[in-house]
Amino acid sequence: MSVPRQETLLHIAERQHWEPARDAGAPYTMSTLGRTLDEEGFVHCSSDMAQVEGVLANFYTGVARDGLVLLVIDVAGLGSPVRYEPVGDQVFPHVYGPIPTSAVIEVLPLPRTR
Repeated sequence: MSVPRQETLLHIAERQHWEPARDAGAPYTMSTLGRTLDEEGFVHCSSDMAQVEGVLANFYTGVARDGLVLLVIDVAGLGSPVRYEPVGDQVFPHVYGPIPTSAVIEVLPLPRTR
């Protein structure tokens, strides 16, 4: 499956994990809700807001939105490989390494539950 290389990726982060990493300037090592990079093997990301909204609807329904943020990641600043892998009928980007805080170019609030 061929997927065009993107300049930025999106990652749903729990504030309780993102903010301490940001404040310390340490690499961000959470993969997804309650799972670390070491446990999962990669950091789950999304290519666009449609994927983010689908992930929120399927996996984050019981999580308060104010406890989450959306990281906009500059792929050029990663230093780790990004692989686009099929998940169901979509292809998602997975980062095979930690996210340097310097690669996070924007932190956005998440859309509210409909």
